[in-house]
This record gives sequence, C-alpha cells and structure tokens, in this order.
Amino acid sequence: MRRAVKRALGSDQNPPLADEGTDGSARSGRLHQPERLRRAERTVPPLGVPKETTLEQSVRSFLNYLTVEAGLANNTILAYGQDLKSFTRYSILDSGFSSSIELRQIKPALIQNYLRVLTEEHKSESSIKRSLVAIRMLLRFGKLTGLIEEDFSSLLESPKVWQRLPCVCSKQQVIELLNAPCPDEPFYLRDKAMLELLYATGIRASEIAGLKISDLSLNIGYLRCLGKGSRERIVPMGKVAIAAIEEYLVRPGGRPKLTRSAFSGDFLLLSRTGRPMSRIEIWRLVKKYAIRAGMPRNLTAHTLRHCFATHLLAGGADLRSVQEMLGHVDIATTQIYTHVDQERLRKIHRKFHPRP
Repeated sequence: MRRAVKRALGSDQNPPLADEGTDGSARSGRLHQPERLRRAERTVPPLGVPKETTLEQSVRSFLNYLTVEAGLANNTILAYGQDLKSFTRYSILDSGFSSSIELRQIKPALIQNYLRVLTEEHKSESSIKRSLVAIRMLLRFGKLTGLIEEDFSSLLESPKVWQRLPCVCSKQQVIELLNAPCPDEPFYLRDKAMLELLYATGIRASEIAGLKISDLSLNIGYLRCLGKGSRERIVPMGKVAIAAIEEYLVRPGGRPKLTRSAFSGDFLLLSRTGRPMSRIEIWRLVKKYAIRAGMPRNLTAHTLRHCFATHLLAGGADLRSVQEMLGHVDIATTQIYTHVDQERLRKIHRKFHPRP
C-alpha cells in the first residue's frame, strides 16, 4: 500500500508553493523543491472517507490529511486551501449546479477551462502552476481513498514558469532603509531591531515573526531559526544588529513597554497590544519604511533576504555558506543570486574571456 502511495504522490514534478511571500519579488518565479512533499509521500491517506461526498467535503478531508498525517507546513496547507476553494467555486458555477458538486464529476476539460480563466485574470505562471498542483494532489487523494475511480492528473499539462531574477537594492539603498525609522516614534526600537535583523541574517518574515528570545545568543552572535519544513539552522548576526536587539530588549521604550499581554510569552517582536507580531504586520512595516526611504514600491521584507544573499556573494562569500544561512535545500536556488551581481559577472568575464 505504501509503495502505491509513493508511486501516486511521488511522481509530481510540480512542487506546491511559490517561495515565501505574496508579491512578485518574493516569489521570484521559483517554486519549492519536491523534497517538501516527502512526508506526504510516506503517509498512507485515511481510508474512512465516505464515497458520497461533495467537492467541499473532499477538499476538507484532503486538507485534514495534509495537516494530521502528512505534516506539511501551515503556509503550504493554507495556500492549498485557498487554491482549492477558488477551484470549488468555479466548478459549481461551471457545472450549473446550484449548491454542490462531487469530486467524481470533475473532468479534465473543466480543469483546463479553470486554468484558462486564471490566465485571463492575469495570474502569474507560478500561481497557476501552484493551483494545478493542488488539484492534482486532490485527485490523487481521491483515487487512493476511493472517491474517484480514475486519476487523470497526469493528463494535465503544467504552464512553463520563467525563472526571474530577484529584486535587489544597492548597499546604500539598504542603509537608507535601515535608517528610515525615526527615534521620536513610539516603536522605533522595535522597528529598528526588526530591520537590522532581517538584513543581518536574511531570515524570512515568517521566521522572524516566530523568533523567540531564547533562540538568540547575543553574546556569541548567533540565532537559531526554524525554517520551512521545520528545518532548524544557525545563522550568525552582525554587531550592529546585536546592538539594536539589545537596546530593544533593555530600554524602557522597547520590548518592556510592549510586554502587557499574557500572549507575549518569549516572542521577540511584539505588537502594540503585546501579542506576537504576524508576518503580515512585518511586511507592512517594511513597506512603510521603504516608501519613507524613497525605495521602489515593490520592495518587501523578502527583498532584504535577496539583498543579504547578493551582498554576501559580492563580498566574496562562498555559495555553500550562503545556502546554509538561507536554509535552501537545493543549491540551485542559491545560485540565482550569482546572476544578480553584474559587477561580479563583469570581473569574471574580464578575467577569463580570451578577448576581454
């Protein structure tokens, strides 16, 4: 049975999610590696799903399976749920049914029409591909649980996804962004520490949102980060970032002022209500200071991660070390930053080309 599950779930060449973020620069046209589905591949789906269920119920059972048995990340399951909710609404409207439709009534033509509608709505290739992966996984789940008799997911052709270069700012632009918070503002110490930490470590917005004080070792300059797929990594911090965090933790206008809620716990970054900051709040703050610093409007928290990697490579860091600090599974994901630094490419060309 487990071999059948692995054959059914393990052959997909289209991984489920775009890279962190919700904007174009965060996605960068790249998708997560298939390794992220290995836990799903090794798990046998529950066989107690009723055969006569609506598409909404099938989707709910599929998401429960991903949560309880496959153990996929929350953001992955959330993205699957959003994609499948949109597909369910379209399926009901397209089929002419007033309320519901069953999974066994889904046909390849309906899915192709849905993908065409997404294209007409000017969705990005990565978003369309992610939606198709969610539908494919749902069909395979339906086949293995007896909800459908035939799995035609292999007949569905995926759109080609271009590999776009990430948006990167110059070192001077990053400095202007880091200096954008005003000392007179009520949350200056928190926001300053947040920006410095994002650029100093290259961690994702979701990772810094879940960061706890116990994850920091300020005396030796390291932090422990829990990334995608619950993979843990150790990332060094610079002296400027350490000083900003220490000020935020100690000074009365910093974290002590915000610790007013029972939900504060050990989390590093707290909102004005004392609750842990969400990744959405962090993205909004970075946007706010980017606009204040006169930066491009498409700059996001993930742009600082791109700047971190690109500036390290431009300074002479080796690719493998940058890969470990970013938490990339595949070094090919890190190699894209070597194409961003144009000055480095020019130096390589002048050094090795026979006619420089």
